[in-house]
Amino acid sequence: MNPAPSIVFFTTASGAGYGLLFWLGLLRPLRMAPHAPEFGLLALAVALVLIVAGLASSLLHLGRPERAWRALSQWRSSWLSREGVAAIATFVPAGLFGLGLLTGWDGLAVPAGLLAALGAAATVWCTGMIYASLKPIRQWHHPLVAPGYMVFAGFSGAALLAALGALAGRATVPALLAIGLGLAALVLKRRYWAAIDAKPPRGTPTIESATGLGRIGRTRPLDPPHTEQNWLLREMGFRIARKHRDRLRGLALGGFGGAALLALLALPLGGPLAALLLAAGALLALGGLLVERWLMFAEATHTVTLFYTGEA
Repeated sequence: MNPAPSIVFFTTASGAGYGLLFWLGLLRPLRMAPHAPEFGLLALAVALVLIVAGLASSLLHLGRPERAWRALSQWRSSWLSREGVAAIATFVPAGLFGLGLLTGWDGLAVPAGLLAALGAAATVWCTGMIYASLKPIRQWHHPLVAPGYMVFAGFSGAALLAALGALAGRATVPALLAIGLGLAALVLKRRYWAAIDAKPPRGTPTIESATGLGRIGRTRPLDPPHTEQNWLLREMGFRIARKHRDRLRGLALGGFGGAALLALLALPLGGPLAALLLAAGALLALGGLLVERWLMFAEATHTVTLFYTGEA
C-alpha cells in the first residue's frame, strides 16, 4: 500500500495522545504520577493537542472531508465509524477531567479521568481493528495488529508522561511503564515481521486458487492488463526494496529499544539530567513509531495485485 503521510502522522500522533490520556487518567488517582493540578492540565493539554492534530490530519486523506460526519452513522458494522464515535465521545470526559483539574475538584477529576482513559483505550482498539478487519490485506488481517496498536499507544503515552513527570520530579512509574512497553513493542514487532515474511498461511488467495490452475503448477499472467501504471497499482501495489525495508525495520526497533534504554538510565537519576534523558526517549519512541507506521502501509499488499502481477 502507498503510505499516506496524513495517515502515518494520524496513527502516530493520536495514538501517543490517547496513550498519554490513558496513563494520566489511570495513574493520577493512584498517586503514581504527579498529583498537582498544574501538571495534570499540562499533560492533558499535550494529549489533546496530539489527538486533535492527528484527527485533523486524517481528514486530509479523505476525498470529501466535509462529508466525514456521514461515517459516524455506520457504527453498527464499521470499525472506522466506531473509531469516530469513540473519539468524539472521549472528548466529553476529557473536558470534564480538565474542568476538575482546573477547579481542583477531585470528585470530578478522578471519575472523569478514568472514563477518559477508558474512552482512549476503546478508540485505539477501534483504530487497530479498522486494519485488522480487512481480509484482502493479509499483512493487516493478523492477530497481532490490533494488540500492537494498544501496545504502541501505551508505550508512546508512557514515554511522554515520563518526560513530563520528570519536570515535576516524579517519573518513576511512567518510566517503568515505558521500559516494559518499549520492550514489549520490540518483541511484538519482531514476531509480526517474522509472521508476514513467512510463507502465506493456507487459504490465502493466490493466482493459482483464483484461476483454478494450481494443479498444473505455478501460474503467472501472460500479458499485463494495463500498459502503464494505474491508480490500483500505485496505491495498492506499492513495493519497497528489501534493503530499504530491513534498514527501516532496524530504525523502528532502535527507536523502541533506545527509548526503553534511556528510561532505564534515567531511573536512578533526578533533576535536569533525568528530564533530558526521558525527553530524548520520548522523541526516540515517536520517531520509531513514525517509521513503524510507514512500514505498516508500505509492506501491505492488496489481493487485487494478483490480477496485475500474480503476487500479493
